[in-house]
Amino acid sequence: MEPILLCRHVTHTFPDGNGGLQALNDLSFDVCPQEFVCVLGPSGCGKTTLLRLLAGLLSPTGGQVLFQGQPASAARTGFVFQSANLMPWRTVLQNILLPLELAGGVDDTGRREAAALIELVGLSGFEQAWPADLSGGMAQRVAIARALIHDPDILLLDEPFGALDALTRDRMGSELLRIWQAQRKTVVMVTHSISEAVLLADRVLVLTPRPGTLAVDQKIALPRPRVEEMRYSADFGRLAREIKGAISSLPFS
Repeated sequence: MEPILLCRHVTHTFPDGNGGLQALNDLSFDVCPQEFVCVLGPSGCGKTTLLRLLAGLLSPTGGQVLFQGQPASAARTGFVFQSANLMPWRTVLQNILLPLELAGGVDDTGRREAAALIELVGLSGFEQAWPADLSGGMAQRVAIARALIHDPDILLLDEPFGALDALTRDRMGSELLRIWQAQRKTVVMVTHSISEAVLLADRVLVLTPRPGTLAVDQKIALPRPRVEEMRYSADFGRLAREIKGAISSLPFS
């Protein structure tokens, strides 16, 4: 398939009054439609900066980020952060509908889509619940539904389960896998978990220490649909070891 998203020799430097802080350097890769790509790398290597460039929230100081040949800002983008960032005075349903309200209003089609997403993320019966009454995993499912409500071209996830305990994190990885298999969105996800990346992704990109550039572009040749039990297979273990070895070989920043 032809790529939907292109990064070409992307560099980004933040001004800091001391010559600038370079977060990314000469980073190039493509993402195809419906592909699930995970990005790994040491802390501070520019992973979040990369997502903001892909979303069009930042402009690169060098190179190009293109969506179907246009600037990245031309894409409809859904963004899920490490914190769910739900508005505490709005119910689950109201939080999910917020992007439609900001875009001009909610009609019957929007309400039907919200109801379908609530069912998809497994929150039926919680439509009128307040964020304070939700677990961390439930709150992130609301955030995912909110990011999907406007039918984005690209879904960007920045360590969405990083604040959860290990058991909930594994469960949420399986939930995200189920949601992606139902919707087949183009996804770029930042994670620090090798196991999570291997379970979810079609490809894993490993970035070097700052300034981040591409060190590894690893295809994950595991069959789909995927299930949690694959974590214990020989092929899964081999891929995880290869990626861990690649990360271990990187120099410290």
